[in-house]
Order: sequence, then C-alpha cells, then structure tokens
Amino acid sequence: MGRRKRKTRHWIADKERDPYTRKARASGYRSRAAFKLQQIDEKDHLFKGTSRVLDLGSAPGGWSQYARDKAPRGSVVAVDILPMEPVEGVTFLQEDFTDEAVQARVLELVSPHSYDLVISDMAPNITGIAGVDQANAATLAERAIGFSARVLEKDGIALVKIFEGGEALRIRRLGEMLFFRSVVRKPQASRDKSREIYLLLRQPRA
Repeated sequence: MGRRKRKTRHWIADKERDPYTRKARASGYRSRAAFKLQQIDEKDHLFKGTSRVLDLGSAPGGWSQYARDKAPRGSVVAVDILPMEPVEGVTFLQEDFTDEAVQARVLELVSPHSYDLVISDMAPNITGIAGVDQANAATLAERAIGFSARVLEKDGIALVKIFEGGEALRIRRLGEMLFFRSVVRKPQASRDKSREIYLLLRQPRA
C-alpha cells in the first residue's frame, strides 16, 4: 500500500509541475489537452473558415472549449460515451458515436448535414494489457477516420489521435485511402513519454 501511495504522490507532483496543466488552470480550460489542439491549429489553421465542428470523445471538454472560442458563431457538437459538464454554446451528446442512430442524430444537428472540421482526441480505457489496449485504440481511430470521411464537406478537415506502434502504419494508410491529403503532427504539449500523434486529414475522397 505504501508503494501505491508514493506512486500516487509522485503522479500528483508531476502533474502540478507540468506547465500546461498550470496554463490550463489559469486560462479556464478543463484540460491541458486544449493546448495540443491550439498548437496544431496555429500551424495548420484548422479553424480558418470553419463554422461546423464535431468533437469526438470530447470529455472533459478542453477541445470543445477551444473549438467554441475559435468558432463563436458556428455550431459545435460534442460526443462522448462519458459524461461532460456543459460548455456554453456546445451541443453535447452522451452517446457512443459508433452507433448508427447516434451518427444520424449528429448529422441532423447541423445544416447542411455536414461538418467543416472533425476533431478527435479519443483514447480507450486502459486495461494494462498492451495488445488489447493497442487494438482498442486502433479501432477507435479507424472508426473516427471512417466517420469523418462520411460527414465532412469536400474541403473538410479531420484531426484524429493515433498511437505510434504496430497499428499506426495501417491507420495512416486508411487515412490516405479516404482523404486526399494526410500528414502527422506531434504538438509540443504532448507529454514526452506519450506515444500519441495526430493524423491530420484534408479533403475526403468520397
């Protein structure tokens, strides 16, 4: 029990020392993840001309907050299977976005029935079993990419979190099959030990 307590104290201390955690608290963002989106946006201008945004796996809401700030007169729809406290100006659905009925509802919430930008910072619940966790993360990313290709307008953009490793090349190939343009981004705000990267996709082929 003592070892577990020490590990927890170290985790809390590391979190408190993290500059993005402190910056998020000072800026009113719910999570440090907002700065990952901000840094990619500053490089790639994700929100230029954007008025219809879909945030997949939105809880706790940091990306939704940033999207709302960048598209104040547009529509921001957020979906997560987990609960999320309301964000002013954001329509939130506590649902599984892979469900076909939920997907239909997501499209009904905007007019015309398409989005300019889909953002996804989703990650699966960790089991601790590497093979299972990698497979679950890959499945989420593939579904986010496939759904993005369906719901985006012809010049639309998708930003989807994936993880470096055995599944990453296959997921990147899927993105290249479904979109005309594909690049990888690793924002400075990602933790040093994290294997997360972001697949930036433009112009769905369908």
